[in-house]
Amino acid sequence: MTISFCKFHGFGNDYIVIERGNIPASIDQVDLALSICQRHTGVGSDGIAIIEKLDGGDADFFCEIVNPDGSVAGFSGNGTRCAVSYIYFKELWSDPNLRLKTRSGIKNYKLIETISPGHYWFAAEIGKPKFSSDEVPVASQHPIDTVIDLPVIANGKEFRMSCVNVGNPVAVTFVDEFEPAWRAHGKALESHEAFPERANIVFVKVIDRENIELKIWERGAGETASSGTCVSGSAVLSALTGRTERKVSVHTEGGTTEFLWRDDDEIVITGRADLAFCGEF
Repeated sequence: MTISFCKFHGFGNDYIVIERGNIPASIDQVDLALSICQRHTGVGSDGIAIIEKLDGGDADFFCEIVNPDGSVAGFSGNGTRCAVSYIYFKELWSDPNLRLKTRSGIKNYKLIETISPGHYWFAAEIGKPKFSSDEVPVASQHPIDTVIDLPVIANGKEFRMSCVNVGNPVAVTFVDEFEPAWRAHGKALESHEAFPERANIVFVKVIDRENIELKIWERGAGETASSGTCVSGSAVLSALTGRTERKVSVHTEGGTTEFLWRDDDEIVITGRADLAFCGEF
């Protein structure tokens, strides 16, 4: 029994894209994610994106994002971009605009450029940020309208965490320089009791008002080279706290994502996705 797939990456943040119809009914998606995402014994990835065509209505396709630990993500900026790239690569869709349904709502993708088959640039409208402690969520004795500089103790150190939900919970701490121990801090903060549904942890270094640099510890995946939701959450919080403009270039280990927080509150991220290979598992 084999499952056909294609592996794409968005700035090094890699996802295995599978059509729902290619997964046998006897295979649980949690077990599939645990095995196929393994980098030593499986295909290896930061998650899987399971897609299925919808019959009209308010969206064209549905995409389920499953993390390497088997947990389901509300959304993934790079994972869905990989999924949309698969849809164009397999010629399942030809219109330059595509509406993708996710667990955190419908996202609108616009194909900007086809570099070559399997290699694309997209602009994506991914929704509006949510800041309250109930919406992120963040544990607090009393509701907080906007979570900024929340003191959180982890690994014997106090971190000032600013938080937002951009499809997934993102918790940011601003730094002057990246510590060698940032990975250990990220792992401890991800599952901290302050974040009842866990959180993506991002260390943000502001370069200037139009550029920021990130180190990312992603919920359910660990260190990643990039992340659309972490890019978005970090850029929103940088602008909200007055550190940057609402339009910034976000630099990660894997590449640079262009970010815009429009005046109507909509978030738009522009980036690429690239085919690595296709195969059977």
